[in-house]
Amino acid sequence: MTTTATRTARTPSPRTQTVAIVAAGAGQNIIYTVVTTFILLFLLQYADFSPAQIAIATTVIAVTRIVDAVGDPIVGSLIDMTRTRWGKLRPFVLFSAVPVAVLTAVLFTVPEGAVLYFAVIYVVWGFAYTFCDVPLWGLIGSAFPEPGRRNRVVGFVRAFGAISLGLATLGLTPLAHALSFAPQTTTAGWSRSVALVAIVGMGLYLLAFFFVRERDSAAAHRRLTFRQLFGALFRNTPLLLILLGSILGFGRFVVQAGGAVFAVIAYDDEGLFTLLGAGIILGLVGASFVAPVLMRRWSSRTLAIACGIGGALVSVLMFAFGFANIVSVLIFMALTGAFIGLFNVLQPTMIADAVDAAEEKTGVRNDGISFATLTFTAKVMSALAVLVFGLVVASAGYENGVDVTPGMQQTVWIGFTLVPALSCLLSAVAFWFYRLDRREAKDRP
Repeated sequence: MTTTATRTARTPSPRTQTVAIVAAGAGQNIIYTVVTTFILLFLLQYADFSPAQIAIATTVIAVTRIVDAVGDPIVGSLIDMTRTRWGKLRPFVLFSAVPVAVLTAVLFTVPEGAVLYFAVIYVVWGFAYTFCDVPLWGLIGSAFPEPGRRNRVVGFVRAFGAISLGLATLGLTPLAHALSFAPQTTTAGWSRSVALVAIVGMGLYLLAFFFVRERDSAAAHRRLTFRQLFGALFRNTPLLLILLGSILGFGRFVVQAGGAVFAVIAYDDEGLFTLLGAGIILGLVGASFVAPVLMRRWSSRTLAIACGIGGALVSVLMFAFGFANIVSVLIFMALTGAFIGLFNVLQPTMIADAVDAAEEKTGVRNDGISFATLTFTAKVMSALAVLVFGLVVASAGYENGVDVTPGMQQTVWIGFTLVPALSCLLSAVAFWFYRLDRREAKDRP
């Protein structure tokens, strides 16, 4: 038997690889959702952080994510320089799973008012998550070279990621209550529920190691230096514009980062975020499944600009309608989720296209460092969303147990709507300048 035949026999089918990568993405996403969506709520309601401590905590989150984000290209370059019998991406999938699961659970054991404890654990968690996130997206780009299939796979990953987001958003609060084994939800209940989710999430994530294979090409085997990798990165203008447009659009994630806190301040009911979250998730899932179809009709550039303008319009209308009518808020949250879902599919597929185009021009394939820009932007966007909204909450003077005033509610409402609107418009401006050879040159603005 030939080596090629043996390798083919050991390679899972495209369907198996698709199922594995989708499950892995869902498992990873549920952990990220738990941390980004509920950490502020946990610190406010269960670790009893004061406004000053919340300001410190949100600053720690923002700074840590930005530092982690800056380190992502370094991690990506380490991946690109790695050569093992498993490839360059899969070993990082294997060895990052347990640290991320453990640290996620520990993050939700912060003692009352322990800002330093939180800061240390969060910094270490962010570092570990980098080694978990970068290789997964690089593996998607490597394992599925055909653009049409890759777009569908990314759509599935984002759609089921949104479903896992929904499971976390809608289910974690009642799960924490159930595992409190008490009439009221307790800190211990939250700790137990997050630990359970972390184990399940990373268990699914490991499927990417066992059932997905990297692309075998001459460029993939070429050994590259830091200088070559970063040089190729900074010469890839389309990739840099994706980076800029994504970061400027950080405000679109305010609804996820601050939704639970907003529900408490506006409606005095953290459980109501379950309903609002359902609207976001409905939009996310629907748009993720529809995105590959839209991408066959319109270019990525057109859709990225539409995401920015459409997201801004929805946020302005939501502000104008106000938060008193929960039905209108729910509708606008669903529309916001749809634009987020579409952008979430566009971003990795645009990066993959930029990587393929750069390989054709230069002969350098740098999946790791290029897809590190995806995790880089995700962290910076999340950091800015948490920082800005957290500072808005702190400036409103809200803390656990305080009497909520209409002024507090209006301040938070502005941060929840108009900040995302401005951010989305800036994102659209950046994507206006995006071009990718002849395919994007044919695009109609």
